[in-house]
Amino acid sequence: MAFNNEQFKDILAEFTIGGERLREIAATFRQDLQLGLRDVTLSSMRMLKSYVGLPSGKERGEYLALDFGGTNIRVFRIRLDGDGKYEIVKRVGRPLVVPGEYDYICKDATAEQMFDFIAELVDEAIDGDHDTKYYLGHTFSFPSTQDNLYNARLIIWTKEFATQGVEGEVANDLLVAALKRRDAANVEPVAVLNDTVAVLLSAAYKTPDTFIGSIYATGHNTCYLEPTIHDPKGVGKGGMILNLECGNFSKLVPNRFDAEYDERSEKPGEQRFEKMVSGRYMGELLGMAIAELLGEKGKQYGLTSVDMSMMILDESENLTKASDIIMAKVGRELDFEDVQKVRELASAIVIRSARLVAASFVALVWQRAGSGKIVRQHVAVDGSVYEKMPLAKENITRAISELLGEDASKVDTILDNGGSGLGAAIAAAMAVEGNA
Repeated sequence: MAFNNEQFKDILAEFTIGGERLREIAATFRQDLQLGLRDVTLSSMRMLKSYVGLPSGKERGEYLALDFGGTNIRVFRIRLDGDGKYEIVKRVGRPLVVPGEYDYICKDATAEQMFDFIAELVDEAIDGDHDTKYYLGHTFSFPSTQDNLYNARLIIWTKEFATQGVEGEVANDLLVAALKRRDAANVEPVAVLNDTVAVLLSAAYKTPDTFIGSIYATGHNTCYLEPTIHDPKGVGKGGMILNLECGNFSKLVPNRFDAEYDERSEKPGEQRFEKMVSGRYMGELLGMAIAELLGEKGKQYGLTSVDMSMMILDESENLTKASDIIMAKVGRELDFEDVQKVRELASAIVIRSARLVAASFVALVWQRAGSGKIVRQHVAVDGSVYEKMPLAKENITRAISELLGEDASKVDTILDNGGSGLGAAIAAAMAVEGNA
């Protein structure tokens, strides 16, 4: 059965964003941002204050960094040498769940058990040294309320976590109590931040003129330095970093596949932007399009962004790899021409994603420039889609060029891998130095 060519063209058009619409999306994103700056309830984005600005790049000393963003806990001892230089002195890590041995994220686990486990890892990172003073930065990537650099209070667990006694509590308070139980009170948590903010701090420490940080992976989020917001007790320079939680940006028109996916998702109406751009959803959208072309609307094939990547990268004469993936996931062999069309659709979904993400970056560049000139700057991006997905990075660059014209040469994107640990250590240094 060959795909209907007109139907294919219609679906392809659904995932295509022209230059005029791209500009409208960027302008709408900026408008939503400006509404939120006046009154956060007016924006579809959460626009959370981080209580930290940018590092100076001169931060020095040895600090601890706790990266708690999922089931794998990592603790680093990092020496900052200033001028953007650093060294990871020690790194330890362990999962919160080992089937058959322990599970610290299930509903039967307690806060004390979880944080005693984390304190044990911290103790390992300092080699059991209970005399030297250590300051710790904590990347805690769960929905939290925060009114200073220290106290992120967990609103609700996400990512399948169900540990009792953590929701409603300040994560660092729980950590302090666990460290005391371990006789490691010489370790003092002084900063907590979101992983996206950590990426920006990490990149800005190494590369001056970096004002925007983003995670473009299974999920998606962006933060930026807002120069008009100042906190008398905040640290850092140039204003305050706002964690936009822009995956929730919803003031854009989804196509019919986006709308249908959102309706059947666990949380309809939430994370609309993320559902259009992140790696977690790309394969699902491609599967929906294929199902419609095959007359199996509603059927789910379990395609992933990794499958899409491998299909796009297959440039063999017979598209053997792409055909094999389709056969394995869709359950039928397609004509060569239809395999080509599936590759084209996969490419279109990735390109649309990259263009949407670029539009949000440009909105932030515009916002920071105000009525003045756009200055030379970098956008730091961490994540598997940006780093590994074919067509993603080059189409971000292309879209930025479309939107900024001559000014595009002043803005580029840079990869910042593993910023969660370094960013947390930098935040600790900034908190201790007070005027980093």
